Amino acid sequence: MIEHIDFSNLDLLECQRLFHGRGHYYPGLEHINIDWLSPVVLITLYQEVDEDWLKTQALAIKNQLAPCQTVLVQHRCRRLAPTQVLVGEEIEHTQVQELGLSYHIQFGKAQNSGLFLDMKNGREWVLKHSQGKKVLNLFSYTCAFSVAAIAGGAEQVVNVDLSKASLSKGRENHRLNNHPLEKVKFEGVDIFKSYGRLKKYGPYELLICDPPSFQKGSVNIERDYSKIIRRIPQLLAPGGQLMLCLNSPDLDEGFLKAEVGRECPECAFLEQIRPPEVFKEAHQGKGLKVLIFTYQPDSV
Repeated sequence: MIEHIDFSNLDLLECQRLFHGRGHYYPGLEHINIDWLSPVVLITLYQEVDEDWLKTQALAIKNQLAPCQTVLVQHRCRRLAPTQVLVGEEIEHTQVQELGLSYHIQFGKAQNSGLFLDMKNGREWVLKHSQGKKVLNLFSYTCAFSVAAIAGGAEQVVNVDLSKASLSKGRENHRLNNHPLEKVKFEGVDIFKSYGRLKKYGPYELLICDPPSFQKGSVNIERDYSKIIRRIPQLLAPGGQLMLCLNSPDLDEGFLKAEVGRECPECAFLEQIRPPEVFKEAHQGKGLKVLIFTYQPDSV
């Protein structure tokens, strides 16, 4: 596993994925991801492995990365996804850097640590395209897109997520970057039941939608994405842009384009944003999909 990581070219000031096995690009290692979240290396396992092999890998990684204080492993294959120390001291939280911005990271308290590293290029796009805009951030989680938008000069960002705990962490991410909180709103509501509440802050010039593929009792994205897309004319100003994200390995970008074409044909596809190069996929369309559209109601 370690032989697939190029330690010589790493910018250790930036959080990043070191090894992406889940893309099935490396046969026999499909169950392993490795992330650098300074000063922690986090190994995520989706099936059991030999403990001695794992410890050997952890020691080798720590020896290659001088700033690394700890190597943790999260067992996503076990109930409640427990996290344990493999090498070094126990660290429960840290602050990481990406594109000049800071984010809180927490280990061992939840399945996800607080920042999805495959979305770095998406956050960079938002950073460059938010100047003077009102932004709606749907399924905002810990508000990383919102942090990028405010840093990019957004006039206002409205973060929407069913989890008030995630929004609270998002508020702390903005505070960590010394952002003016009067420009940021947090709505802990069910998106599918709260369009009226969201409309009052609009119309928006940028809409970001990064939904989970499936949440029991809440979201089934194959069924529900159309419900969001058909609301675009009520939420977005003419000429506004959309960033639509899709994390399901069973649905490709063609699914998103077809949903948009059927539910809101006034939207024109502009470009697709690829994840960082480390997120290699053996089969095209299985990984993260990020598509940019523009809303042009007079074009149809």
